[in-house]
Amino acid sequence: MRCLHCGETVAQKLQFCTFCGEKRKSALIGFSSKISDPAFARYMKHANLWSFIFALVLAAVAVIGFTVAGEVDEEMQNPESLLIGVVIGSMFVGIALLQIVGRKQSKTWDGMVVDKEINCKRHKNGRAYTEYVIVVEDEYGEKYCSITRDDDTRYNYFQIGDRVRHHGGLNSYEKYDKSKDSVIFCNACGDIWDIEEEVCPRCKCPLLK
Repeated sequence: MRCLHCGETVAQKLQFCTFCGEKRKSALIGFSSKISDPAFARYMKHANLWSFIFALVLAAVAVIGFTVAGEVDEEMQNPESLLIGVVIGSMFVGIALLQIVGRKQSKTWDGMVVDKEINCKRHKNGRAYTEYVIVVEDEYGEKYCSITRDDDTRYNYFQIGDRVRHHGGLNSYEKYDKSKDSVIFCNACGDIWDIEEEVCPRCKCPLLK
């Protein structure tokens, strides 16, 4: 294979030109095998752990807060107030558990970006916001929406017709062809970095390229 930068012949398996050091564009085409790196498993384990710990903290705050309120508020006394706190705390823990189970059960599949939308909406308080929607269709015709608010970075990164891979557990999309990109998203934490980076500086997971 010839290097597109200097024109010298380079072994096909090499990602960088041995003459000029330029990264070969063909190395940026295809789904990365780096997804099997142990760093991703560690990231998901820590993410699940912190989600559960955060839910426990919220649950404790709810129980303590309603218990105290039951002691000082004449309209809402214990044990009724304590029971409300327990119910709300249980909801926080339940939601966290459902999220963890959902991440573990999510599958890896290939698809294509089939549509993009920009929707102008308003909150209940009247404040306007912009919703950026990316529609991905899997091989079975099922459609999934990736939505961000007031941030068009991801919307501009993906184009209609792009082949993508949804990575189960991470619930993120990897683009098949990154050869024309100047940036890349971390499939773990979601931060965006220069295409020349190899590892996400924030979460230390490999960037999939």
